[in-house]
Amino acid sequence: MDPKPAPSKALSARSGASGPSEPSASSGSPSPLSAVRAVSAVSASSPTAPAPPPSALAETILARLTAAYPPAADPVRAEGAAAYLKNVCPFLGIPATERRALDRTLLKDTPKPDESDCAAIALRCWDLREREYRYFAVDYLRRHVKHCSSGFLPVARRLITTTSWWDTVDALAAHVVGGLVSADPRLAATMDRWIEDDDLWVARTALLHQLRFKERTDPDRLFAYCLRQAGHRDFFIRKAIGWALREYAKTAPEVVRGFVDAHRDRLSPLSVREATKHLRGGAGREAG
Repeated sequence: MDPKPAPSKALSARSGASGPSEPSASSGSPSPLSAVRAVSAVSASSPTAPAPPPSALAETILARLTAAYPPAADPVRAEGAAAYLKNVCPFLGIPATERRALDRTLLKDTPKPDESDCAAIALRCWDLREREYRYFAVDYLRRHVKHCSSGFLPVARRLITTTSWWDTVDALAAHVVGGLVSADPRLAATMDRWIEDDDLWVARTALLHQLRFKERTDPDRLFAYCLRQAGHRDFFIRKAIGWALREYAKTAPEVVRGFVDAHRDRLSPLSVREATKHLRGGAGREAG
């Protein structure tokens, strides 16, 4: 887990909101697949955020969720959790183990979702105030991303860029975006655009999306991304570079060592420390 420096929004000197946003689902009675495609249609100029598509399953789950979570709230724990994450979002104060036990109960007897259900559940959870609802959505998407197509990527971007912090972004990057790219390698071209994005959380997602790929990692793309952002001054980008390299080093240690040795003058000390944490020799001293 990352420490907690103050958030930074811009990836470059430019300020303001990042990236394309998506229009709402069309009116009428679309099929689940056409509804989520309508939600996911990307418009580079429209400020409209994607709206949750119709979903009876989302109605059921959200009703259960909003009934189950508030009675388990702990205001003291909530205050501490919010402070830990720099008060980016309020909390109910439900411990993770207790929250997941509640999740298992409320999801009992619910059917497997399709892509439209996943979009509706995630977007509706993101519209709720307390952070635990978003944790539910992230856990749900991790389990069911295999039911989602490349058309889900704009929805994932909406989640990444709304009230962003590492606690949700990193799981979405590795498990949701990574899962989508793994299933449809054509999405790697979108990651090539994301690494250039002004929103640091989008760029961080591009750096981390291969985190679980192991031997399926595209090292050329990983290394190009690291060099593209090597001079970035924000902690979260520098940390992500090191983390992505360290994870790939578990699969190809000599390759990572060679990359770090060759580009140490361009990589930040933080990125080098993180990348070489479990490597000995070559890149310098082993981090503690």
